[in-house]
Amino acid sequence: MNKIVVICGSYHKKEIEKMLEMAVDQASKESLEIVDVIWVPGAMEVPLALSRHIYRDDIDAAACLGIIEKGSTQHGLAMGQAVMRSIIDLQLETNKPIGLGIIGPGAEPEHIPPRMEPHARAAISAISSML
Repeated sequence: MNKIVVICGSYHKKEIEKMLEMAVDQASKESLEIVDVIWVPGAMEVPLALSRHIYRDDIDAAACLGIIEKGSTQHGLAMGQAVMRSIIDLQLETNKPIGLGIIGPGAEPEHIPPRMEPHARAAISAISSML
């Protein structure tokens, strides 16, 4: 069974806890074992935590769960682009699949609930497909 780690941004903890439940369920369906769940303050900290774990020999892949809401400035968009680029770079550098379950950037509050389940499950399914 392939072993994965899930990195969760806790800024929207209630929503991410629900996404994590869905990711755990999907991992079970896809025969993936979640060996560690790492909580970080927000999406900006996801790449560092991911980097600390994706290089482990006992980890085959990772999933990232988070939410980047739309703000009144371009901060969220700039941050989101940097986070996504860092995640892609780690995936290419390690040759290990990283499922992206980050809603946004630019998510409005009404966009979040309907995207939680599809994003959480797709992050896990992407790992399964790429392994």
